[in-house]
Amino acid sequence: MKDNFFYYKGAIHIHTKFSDGTGNVDEISKAAKSAGLDWIIITDHNSLEVEEGIINGVCVIKGKEISPQTSDHYVALGIKNLILPDNDPQKYIDEVRRQGGFGFAAHPDEADFRKNSAKPIKWSDKSIVPDGVEIWNWFSDWADNYDETNIFKVIYSYIFRHNIIKGPHIETLKWWDDMNKKSNEIVPAIGGVDAHALKISKYILPVTVFPYKSSFRTLTNIITLKEKMPECFEEQKNVILNSLRIGNNLIINRHVRDEIPFINVKEKTVFIKLSHKANIRIIRYGECVYDDISKDLEFKIPESGKYRIEIYWKNMPWIYSNPIMII
Repeated sequence: MKDNFFYYKGAIHIHTKFSDGTGNVDEISKAAKSAGLDWIIITDHNSLEVEEGIINGVCVIKGKEISPQTSDHYVALGIKNLILPDNDPQKYIDEVRRQGGFGFAAHPDEADFRKNSAKPIKWSDKSIVPDGVEIWNWFSDWADNYDETNIFKVIYSYIFRHNIIKGPHIETLKWWDDMNKKSNEIVPAIGGVDAHALKISKYILPVTVFPYKSSFRTLTNIITLKEKMPECFEEQKNVILNSLRIGNNLIINRHVRDEIPFINVKEKTVFIKLSHKANIRIIRYGECVYDDISKDLEFKIPESGKYRIEIYWKNMPWIYSNPIMII
Protein backbone atom coordinates (compact mmCIF):
# COMPACT_ATOMS: atom_id res chain seq x y z
CA MET A 1 0.00 0.00 0.00
CA LYS A 2 1.46 3.35 -1.10
CA ASP A 3 1.88 6.28 1.25
CA ASN A 4 0.34 9.26 -0.56
CA PHE A 5 -0.28 11.38 2.52
CA PHE A 6 1.18 14.67 3.72
CA TYR A 7 2.39 14.90 7.33
CA TYR A 8 2.59 18.05 9.45
CA LYS A 9 4.34 18.12 12.82
CA GLY A 10 3.18 20.29 15.67
CA ALA A 11 3.45 20.93 19.39
CA ILE A 12 0.61 21.75 21.78
CA HIS A 13 0.56 23.21 25.30
CA ILE A 14 3.19 25.96 25.30
CA HIS A 15 3.60 28.90 27.69
CA THR A 16 5.07 32.33 26.96
CA LYS A 17 5.92 35.42 29.02
CA PHE A 18 2.20 36.15 29.11
CA SER A 19 1.88 33.42 31.76
CA ASP A 20 4.64 31.33 33.35
CA GLY A 21 6.90 30.77 30.34
CA THR A 22 10.03 32.76 29.57
CA GLY A 23 9.95 33.22 25.79
CA ASN A 24 8.12 35.46 23.35
CA VAL A 25 6.38 34.32 20.19
CA ASP A 26 9.35 35.21 17.98
CA GLU A 27 11.77 33.12 20.05
CA ILE A 28 9.34 30.23 20.40
CA SER A 29 8.45 30.07 16.71
CA LYS A 30 12.15 30.09 15.78
CA ALA A 31 12.75 27.23 18.21
CA ALA A 32 9.82 25.33 16.68
CA LYS A 33 11.16 25.83 13.16
CA SER A 34 14.62 24.67 14.24
CA ALA A 35 13.05 21.57 15.83
CA GLY A 36 11.34 20.68 12.54
CA LEU A 37 7.78 21.69 13.45
CA ASP A 38 5.21 23.07 11.03
CA TRP A 39 2.75 24.42 13.60
CA ILE A 40 2.43 25.14 17.32
CA ILE A 41 -0.43 25.98 19.66
CA ILE A 42 0.37 28.37 22.51
CA THR A 43 -1.84 27.95 25.57
CA ASP A 44 -0.95 30.50 28.21
CA HIS A 45 -2.67 30.27 31.58
CA ASN A 46 -5.84 32.38 31.55
CA SER A 47 -4.55 34.58 28.73
CA LEU A 48 -5.20 35.15 25.02
CA GLU A 49 -2.69 37.98 24.58
CA VAL A 50 -0.13 36.20 22.40
CA GLU A 51 0.12 36.98 18.69
CA GLU A 52 -0.81 34.34 16.11
CA GLY A 53 -0.12 33.93 12.41
CA ILE A 54 2.59 32.52 10.16
CA ILE A 55 5.66 33.55 12.17
CA ASN A 56 9.19 32.52 11.12
CA GLY A 57 7.68 29.93 8.79
CA VAL A 58 5.60 28.29 11.53
CA CYS A 59 1.81 28.38 11.89
CA VAL A 60 1.33 29.83 15.40
CA ILE A 61 -2.16 29.36 16.85
CA LYS A 62 -3.27 30.70 20.19
CA GLY A 63 -5.45 28.79 22.60
CA LYS A 64 -5.67 29.01 26.34
CA GLU A 65 -5.11 26.81 29.37
CA ILE A 66 -8.05 27.62 31.62
CA SER A 67 -6.33 27.25 34.95
CA PRO A 68 -8.07 27.13 38.32
CA GLN A 69 -5.56 27.31 41.14
CA THR A 70 -5.42 23.68 42.27
CA SER A 71 -7.11 21.39 39.70
CA ASP A 72 -9.09 20.91 36.48
CA HIS A 73 -6.90 22.68 33.92
CA TYR A 74 -8.44 22.75 30.45
CA VAL A 75 -6.64 23.35 27.15
CA ALA A 76 -9.22 25.37 25.19
CA LEU A 77 -8.87 25.76 21.42
CA GLY A 78 -10.83 27.72 18.84
CA ILE A 79 -12.17 30.28 21.31
CA LYS A 80 -12.52 34.00 20.63
CA ASN A 81 -12.89 35.56 24.07
CA LEU A 82 -11.21 35.12 27.43
CA ILE A 83 -12.84 32.53 29.68
CA LEU A 84 -12.15 32.79 33.38
CA PRO A 85 -11.60 29.68 35.52
CA ASP A 86 -14.38 28.48 37.80
CA ASN A 87 -14.74 25.97 40.63
CA ASP A 88 -17.10 24.02 38.36
CA PRO A 89 -15.27 22.80 35.20
CA GLN A 90 -18.58 22.15 33.46
CA LYS A 91 -19.17 25.91 33.31
CA TYR A 92 -16.04 26.67 31.31
CA ILE A 93 -16.40 23.52 29.19
CA ASP A 94 -19.86 24.79 28.21
CA GLU A 95 -18.55 28.30 27.55
CA VAL A 96 -15.79 26.95 25.28
CA ARG A 97 -18.44 25.08 23.30
CA ARG A 98 -20.69 28.15 23.20
CA GLN A 99 -17.86 30.06 21.54
CA GLY A 100 -17.55 27.30 18.93
CA GLY A 101 -14.37 25.88 20.44
CA PHE A 102 -13.37 22.60 22.04
CA GLY A 103 -10.92 21.50 24.68
CA PHE A 104 -8.83 18.84 26.37
CA ALA A 105 -8.50 17.96 30.04
CA ALA A 106 -4.85 18.78 30.81
CA HIS A 107 -2.57 16.36 32.68
CA PRO A 108 -5.61 14.74 34.36
CA ASP A 109 -3.75 12.18 36.50
CA GLU A 110 -0.56 13.75 37.81
CA ALA A 111 0.95 11.57 40.53
CA ASP A 112 -0.18 12.15 44.12
CA PHE A 113 3.04 10.86 45.64
CA ARG A 114 6.03 12.66 44.17
CA LYS A 115 9.59 12.79 45.45
CA ASN A 116 9.63 16.54 44.90
CA SER A 117 7.78 19.63 46.05
CA ALA A 118 5.67 20.19 42.90
CA LYS A 119 1.99 19.79 43.73
CA PRO A 120 -0.03 17.64 41.29
CA ILE A 121 -2.81 19.32 39.29
CA LYS A 122 -5.43 16.73 38.36
CA TRP A 123 -8.91 16.43 36.84
CA SER A 124 -10.88 16.16 40.05
CA ASP A 125 -14.23 14.75 38.88
CA LYS A 126 -14.16 12.33 35.98
CA SER A 127 -17.93 12.28 35.73
CA ILE A 128 -17.48 15.70 34.12
CA VAL A 129 -16.67 14.80 30.53
CA PRO A 130 -14.42 17.10 28.44
CA ASP A 131 -14.32 17.19 24.65
CA GLY A 132 -10.96 15.42 24.67
CA VAL A 133 -8.01 14.41 26.82
CA GLU A 134 -4.35 15.32 26.93
CA ILE A 135 -3.35 11.69 27.44
CA TRP A 136 0.39 12.41 27.68
CA ASN A 137 2.01 15.54 29.07
CA TRP A 138 5.80 15.47 28.79
CA PHE A 139 6.57 17.92 31.58
CA SER A 140 4.06 16.29 33.96
CA ASP A 141 5.53 12.88 33.16
CA TRP A 142 8.97 14.19 34.06
CA ALA A 143 7.71 15.95 37.21
CA ASP A 144 5.95 12.77 38.39
CA ASN A 145 9.28 10.93 38.29
CA TYR A 146 11.67 13.73 39.26
CA ASP A 147 13.48 12.80 42.48
CA GLU A 148 14.92 15.70 44.48
CA THR A 149 15.75 13.71 47.62
CA ASN A 150 19.50 14.14 47.03
CA ILE A 151 21.76 16.09 44.68
CA PHE A 152 22.82 13.05 42.65
CA LYS A 153 19.22 12.16 41.83
CA VAL A 154 18.51 15.78 40.96
CA ILE A 155 21.45 15.85 38.53
CA TYR A 156 20.38 12.52 37.01
CA SER A 157 16.79 13.78 36.57
CA TYR A 158 18.00 16.77 34.55
CA ILE A 159 20.84 15.28 32.51
CA PHE A 160 19.12 11.97 31.79
CA ARG A 161 15.58 13.35 31.85
CA HIS A 162 14.40 11.20 28.95
CA ASN A 163 15.24 8.06 30.94
CA ILE A 164 12.60 8.82 33.57
CA ILE A 165 9.75 9.41 31.11
CA LYS A 166 7.16 6.63 31.54
CA GLY A 167 4.35 7.50 29.10
CA PRO A 168 0.63 8.10 29.67
CA HIS A 169 -0.87 7.18 33.03
CA ILE A 170 -2.87 3.96 33.02
CA GLU A 171 -5.72 5.82 34.75
CA THR A 172 -5.79 8.41 31.95
CA LEU A 173 -5.91 5.80 29.21
CA LYS A 174 -8.69 3.93 31.01
CA TRP A 175 -10.75 7.10 31.39
CA TRP A 176 -10.22 7.95 27.73
CA ASP A 177 -11.11 4.42 26.60
CA ASP A 178 -14.25 4.45 28.76
CA MET A 179 -15.38 7.77 27.29
CA ASN A 180 -14.88 6.43 23.78
CA LYS A 181 -16.84 3.31 24.63
CA LYS A 182 -19.80 5.39 25.84
CA SER A 183 -19.73 7.94 23.00
CA ASN A 184 -20.90 7.53 19.42
CA GLU A 185 -18.26 10.04 18.36
CA ILE A 186 -14.47 9.97 18.62
CA VAL A 187 -13.26 11.46 21.91
CA PRO A 188 -9.91 12.80 20.71
CA ALA A 189 -6.54 12.94 22.45
CA ILE A 190 -3.46 15.12 22.22
CA GLY A 191 0.08 14.96 23.55
CA GLY A 192 1.30 18.10 25.26
CA VAL A 193 4.85 19.33 25.80
CA ASP A 194 3.83 21.83 28.52
CA ALA A 195 6.86 23.92 27.55
CA HIS A 196 7.95 26.81 29.79
CA ALA A 197 11.74 27.09 29.28
CA LEU A 198 12.06 27.91 32.97
CA LYS A 199 15.12 29.97 33.90
CA ILE A 200 16.99 29.36 37.16
CA SER A 201 19.40 32.12 38.20
CA LYS A 202 20.53 30.92 41.62
CA TYR A 203 23.64 29.26 40.19
CA ILE A 204 26.86 30.96 38.98
CA LEU A 205 25.50 30.94 35.43
CA PRO A 206 21.76 31.15 34.66
CA VAL A 207 20.28 27.81 33.57
CA THR A 208 17.29 27.27 31.27
CA VAL A 209 15.44 24.12 32.26
CA PHE A 210 14.14 22.31 29.18
CA PRO A 211 14.51 25.01 26.48
CA TYR A 212 11.69 25.31 23.97
CA LYS A 213 13.69 23.68 21.18
CA SER A 214 14.50 20.57 23.22
CA SER A 215 10.86 20.33 24.38
CA PHE A 216 9.70 20.53 20.75
CA ARG A 217 11.79 17.46 19.94
CA THR A 218 9.75 15.32 22.35
CA LEU A 219 5.97 14.88 22.17
CA THR A 220 4.79 15.81 18.69
CA ASN A 221 1.31 15.68 17.19
CA ILE A 222 1.36 14.56 13.57
CA ILE A 223 -1.55 15.61 11.37
CA THR A 224 -2.09 13.51 8.26
CA LEU A 225 -3.69 15.08 5.19
CA LYS A 226 -4.59 13.82 1.73
CA GLU A 227 -3.68 17.21 0.23
CA LYS A 228 -0.99 19.78 0.99
CA MET A 229 -1.61 22.30 3.73
CA PRO A 230 -2.96 25.60 2.33
CA GLU A 231 -0.68 28.66 2.49
CA CYS A 232 -3.13 31.12 4.07
CA PHE A 233 -2.88 31.33 7.89
CA GLU A 234 -6.62 31.23 8.57
CA GLU A 235 -7.01 28.18 6.32
CA GLN A 236 -4.05 26.46 8.00
CA LYS A 237 -5.51 27.24 11.42
CA ASN A 238 -8.87 25.78 10.43
CA VAL A 239 -7.29 22.60 9.04
CA ILE A 240 -5.17 22.08 12.17
CA LEU A 241 -7.96 22.76 14.66
CA ASN A 242 -10.48 20.65 12.73
CA SER A 243 -7.97 17.80 12.60
CA LEU A 244 -7.47 17.92 16.38
CA ARG A 245 -11.22 18.19 16.97
CA ILE A 246 -11.86 14.88 15.18
CA GLY A 247 -8.72 13.09 16.39
CA ASN A 248 -6.79 13.23 13.12
CA ASN A 249 -3.44 13.36 14.91
CA LEU A 250 -0.84 10.83 15.92
CA ILE A 251 1.11 11.37 19.15
CA ILE A 252 4.82 10.56 18.80
CA ASN A 253 7.73 10.98 21.20
CA ARG A 254 10.35 11.98 18.65
CA HIS A 255 13.15 11.64 21.19
CA VAL A 256 12.54 7.88 21.26
CA ARG A 257 12.59 7.65 17.48
CA ASP A 258 12.02 10.45 14.96
CA GLU A 259 9.99 8.50 12.44
CA ILE A 260 6.44 8.82 11.16
CA PRO A 261 4.86 5.39 10.69
CA PHE A 262 2.48 4.57 7.87
CA ILE A 263 -0.88 3.73 9.41
CA ASN A 264 -3.99 3.21 7.32
CA VAL A 265 -7.28 1.33 7.52
CA LYS A 266 -8.92 -0.18 4.47
CA GLU A 267 -11.69 -2.76 4.23
CA LYS A 268 -11.54 -3.47 7.99
CA THR A 269 -7.80 -4.11 7.88
CA VAL A 270 -5.23 -2.03 9.78
CA PHE A 271 -1.97 -1.54 7.85
CA ILE A 272 1.12 -0.44 9.78
CA LYS A 273 4.58 -0.02 8.26
CA LEU A 274 7.71 0.88 10.24
CA SER A 275 11.37 1.07 9.22
CA HIS A 276 12.36 -1.23 12.12
CA LYS A 277 10.58 -3.79 14.26
CA ALA A 278 8.74 -2.50 17.29
CA ASN A 279 6.16 -3.72 19.79
CA ILE A 280 2.75 -2.93 18.27
CA ARG A 281 -0.42 -3.13 20.34
CA ILE A 282 -3.96 -2.68 19.07
CA ILE A 283 -6.51 -1.72 21.73
CA ARG A 284 -10.32 -1.94 21.61
CA TYR A 285 -12.04 -0.10 24.48
CA GLY A 286 -9.11 -0.79 26.78
CA GLU A 287 -8.74 -4.45 25.79
CA CYS A 288 -5.60 -5.46 23.89
CA VAL A 289 -6.56 -7.48 20.79
CA TYR A 290 -3.06 -7.62 19.27
CA ASP A 291 0.38 -7.48 20.89
CA ASP A 292 3.48 -8.52 18.98
CA ILE A 293 6.79 -7.41 17.49
CA SER A 294 6.50 -6.37 13.87
CA LYS A 295 7.44 -3.72 11.33
CA ASP A 296 4.96 -4.61 8.58
CA LEU A 297 1.54 -5.45 9.97
CA GLU A 298 -1.78 -6.25 8.33
CA PHE A 299 -4.34 -6.80 11.08
CA LYS A 300 -7.87 -7.90 10.21
CA ILE A 301 -10.40 -6.22 12.51
CA PRO A 302 -12.48 -8.94 14.21
CA GLU A 303 -15.54 -6.81 15.07
CA SER A 304 -16.88 -3.27 14.90
CA GLY A 305 -15.85 -0.66 17.44
CA LYS A 306 -13.15 1.90 18.12
CA TYR A 307 -9.55 0.75 17.89
CA ARG A 308 -6.38 2.59 18.80
CA ILE A 309 -2.69 1.78 18.41
CA GLU A 310 0.22 1.90 20.83
CA ILE A 311 3.79 1.32 19.65
CA TYR A 312 6.82 0.81 21.90
CA TRP A 313 10.44 1.06 20.78
CA LYS A 314 12.84 -0.98 22.95
CA ASN A 315 10.23 -0.96 25.73
CA MET A 316 9.94 2.83 25.63
CA PRO A 317 6.55 4.47 24.93
CA TRP A 318 6.75 5.89 21.44
CA ILE A 319 3.48 6.28 19.51
CA TYR A 320 -0.19 6.59 20.50
CA SER A 321 -2.93 6.90 17.91
CA ASN A 322 -6.38 8.36 18.26
CA PRO A 323 -9.32 5.94 18.02
CA ILE A 324 -10.19 4.56 14.61
CA MET A 325 -13.89 3.88 14.09
CA ILE A 326 -14.61 0.52 12.44
CA ILE A 327 -18.24 -0.05 11.46
